[in-house]
Amino acid sequence: MKKQGIFVKSLSATMAILPLSISCIPWGILCGTLAMQAGLTPLQGQLTSLLIFAGAAQLSGIALLGAGGTWSALINSTAMIGARHLLYSATFHSEIVKLPLIKRIIFAFLLTDEMFVVAQADQHKKGYFDYWFAVIAGFSFYLIWNMATFVGIYSATLLKDIDQLGFDFAIAATFIAMVVPMIKTKAILIASLMSAICMLIFSYFNVQQGLVFSALIGMSVGYAVNRGALK
Repeated sequence: MKKQGIFVKSLSATMAILPLSISCIPWGILCGTLAMQAGLTPLQGQLTSLLIFAGAAQLSGIALLGAGGTWSALINSTAMIGARHLLYSATFHSEIVKLPLIKRIIFAFLLTDEMFVVAQADQHKKGYFDYWFAVIAGFSFYLIWNMATFVGIYSATLLKDIDQLGFDFAIAATFIAMVVPMIKTKAILIASLMSAICMLIFSYFNVQQGLVFSALIGMSVGYAVNRGALK
């Protein structure tokens, strides 16, 4: 890419993901502060974002560490929450599989819910998958997430009982902001509603892994509706 092309693409990708990046700042601050409250050092807390960079799974892991959870529980929780990334990677498989290994590794590391939504929207707009647009957007989000974590770490002594401030609502707000614009077909609408209804039912009855089951049911129903519409 030419220098001007790189600048334009970088600006476009950064602006595309910026609203989602901003909405996740409270989430990142919460992550950094909880890391300190869980007994991690500032370096360890920052490394959870620099090296793990897993959002909800990262928060879950930190919470389990702080509560004295076992490594098996931590790994199981992280795997369950991160399972959706298998679907994300499958969506871009045909475009990514042809790339060199280092490019695939970079893409996999930066692949988040936010990057997925922005990259897919860009693909629909352009009619083709733009690797560099996706990676730049993902890296922009990565930088802001790490800066928010840094703020959380060094404001931990000022923000006591941060879990009571409602910062965790940023998680729900971000997912709503990502999902709603993607509801453009009957199948997606029904899948989303089914997942939400199942999640409410599973939460009421305290069903373990209710989130995973809700997602699987929603996807199955959406797939069935879409198949029926194509016939």
